[in-house]
Amino acid sequence: MSLDVSPQLLAEAENGDVREEDFVETVRTSLPYAYDLIAGLVTELRVGGAEFADNQTPPPSERERGQLLRALSSDAIRSSLERHFGVALAFQNCHRVAVFPLQARGGERYTRFTSPRSQVLNQSPEFRDC
Repeated sequence: MSLDVSPQLLAEAENGDVREEDFVETVRTSLPYAYDLIAGLVTELRVGGAEFADNQTPPPSERERGQLLRALSSDAIRSSLERHFGVALAFQNCHRVAVFPLQARGGERYTRFTSPRSQVLNQSPEFRDC
């Protein structure tokens, strides 16, 4: 299971729509490595003024890698994190997460990062089993 859903959040979902801030809080507490990594990249992006900020450091363990994969492979989690932080997320391999300003989505740098060419160029044998 990827999220530790509280009885309150489950009741909220059973009775209608889930408040996004409640969902994001569940993501933050259930997948702390993924949440903190993305939050740190958002800070780096905003402070550094670069076109994007990305992580190239492998997670410390498979547990953290699993958190990252779960967060970025779920449309609901990923899109909620994008709205929460006001960024566009991009993902390569098992841990290379990038955050871009929202307006960069569809732009040259974002498109280059998410292209098949970039994916191929970012491969190495250690990523094969991640």
